[in-house]
Amino acid sequence: MNIALIGCGRISKKHIEAIEKNNLNLVALCDIDESKNKFNIPFYTDYKKMLENENIDIVSILTPSGYHYKNALDILKYKKHLIIEKPMTLRYFEAENLVKEADHLGVKLFTVKQNRFNLPIKKLKETINKGLLGDIFLATTRVRWARNQKYYNLDSWRGTWKLDGGVISNQAIHHLDMLLYLVGDIESVYAKSINAFAKIEAEDTAIATIKFKNGALGTFEATTATRPKDIEGSISILGNKGIVEVGGFAANKIVKWEVDEKIDIDKFSQNPENIYGFGHIEFYKDVIDSIKNNKKAICEMEEGIKSIKVMNAMYESIATNKEIFLDDFKLKKARIGK
Repeated sequence: MNIALIGCGRISKKHIEAIEKNNLNLVALCDIDESKNKFNIPFYTDYKKMLENENIDIVSILTPSGYHYKNALDILKYKKHLIIEKPMTLRYFEAENLVKEADHLGVKLFTVKQNRFNLPIKKLKETINKGLLGDIFLATTRVRWARNQKYYNLDSWRGTWKLDGGVISNQAIHHLDMLLYLVGDIESVYAKSINAFAKIEAEDTAIATIKFKNGALGTFEATTATRPKDIEGSISILGNKGIVEVGGFAANKIVKWEVDEKIDIDKFSQNPENIYGFGHIEFYKDVIDSIKNNKKAICEMEEGIKSIKVMNAMYESIATNKEIFLDDFKLKKARIGK
């Protein structure tokens, strides 16, 4: 299958590596910045021209988050399968519209949730499904990363409400997704945020208490103000039969395993070189299998939008200083920002 990328920023290297490992044909790249044309393949500054000129089966959208919705709507008209980097969109109703349009056109839509493919997360999911943790009563995720002002100044869109949001929508959206993936749907959230160090419109630090529909409680802690370097991107799940904590700085390392099943913890303790982890290769493998064999992918359609709904509810809670119940949440008016 032939694939093209739109957006050639930092994350594009991870996608290109995963594309090569999965033997996809990278046939074209697109970015408004021509200085990013560093590959020996067709390069465009207009993705509509790219789609008209090239034979493409899949398009990966790696542009700033605030552009995802318009980019995706345009590309869906060409009936191409779509991969969209996290978050799929900044507003839930936009993501919902994309899912409906993709379903109507008969194409597949995937969101990059690479942490679902981390070996420890896969093992934890399997353990939960087997009932080895029993009834889950508490789940905690912590994102303690370092992003200095130089990082935010790299691009004008970083940390803006229009195109990016803050630590919730950018860095910690993966960990919010893991809470949903492992524990289940969320009933309500109550969130707070501050700007500890970053001079940006959005937040660099946020916390939230969570009530899951199954009765469990959760805590969410995320910051890019850790100094001097990244500490962790972790998740802990507590049940009445056992406890598991996955840590490391990219949720790639089992640090606590109190379960009635013996495992080789070293097998699940590969900390990657950076916070992107190892999951992109397995993500693309799952996408290819889904398209070729018409199977439901792990990160397809509705799975990609659940975290956006919770993210919007968190921002609403921050703005109103209220607990937000997701079933009552007026999503058409969902804000991102204060």
